[in-house]
Amino acid sequence: MTQTEKQLTEKESLDLIAMMINKAKDSYHNTGIGSMMWGTIIAVCSLVKLGELHFDYALPFDIYWLTILAVVPQIFITLKEKKERKVKSYDDIYMDYLWLGFGISIFLLIFITNAVFSVWEPVAIEYKQLTGHISTFRFSEFIAPLFLLLYGIPTFVTGAACKFKPMLWGGLLCWVCCIISLYTTIKIDLMLTAFSAIFAWLIPGIIMERQYRKAKRGLAQAHV
Repeated sequence: MTQTEKQLTEKESLDLIAMMINKAKDSYHNTGIGSMMWGTIIAVCSLVKLGELHFDYALPFDIYWLTILAVVPQIFITLKEKKERKVKSYDDIYMDYLWLGFGISIFLLIFITNAVFSVWEPVAIEYKQLTGHISTFRFSEFIAPLFLLLYGIPTFVTGAACKFKPMLWGGLLCWVCCIISLYTTIKIDLMLTAFSAIFAWLIPGIIMERQYRKAKRGLAQAHV
């Protein structure tokens, strides 16, 4: 083998490994840590709320405030990954804004549901006083479908755009659970939400993180 052929072979190997690591990154435009974090937080919040309802106890704070606090580490993770990225493509910018919009939408939806509750609760109390029985309509029964609808949008788009099937199917799962939760009790709704978070974000995040580490090890070995 000539020196030129050897150099070409080495270059092809490095290009192949670089393509592998970029492919791993493209599976949600990051290392998967953010996906694992959100999957864990949403699942834990849903299961804790389920525990409060089932065992009839209440925490001194709303467990879902953890989703707001999670924005801080998410910003840190995003900034860290941006520094590691040599080139920022149009797709990266698109995905960043997609998930930023998702985060803002989550905050607004929480704000809206709390506002509706503050208005609906006095009406429900007055209705019970006048009629002697509880209203058959419960707004709380329709909160999970709204969130599951929202969860599916960036998950499905990311999975389709990055050709990452675990997240693509995860987005579809969120929408299926959204429809099911329209006809189930709030306890089942919370179980469906936790189930969706695990299979749409946590498990795909673990897969992405493993792919990323594998590709990164291959790149490091190539430079040795």
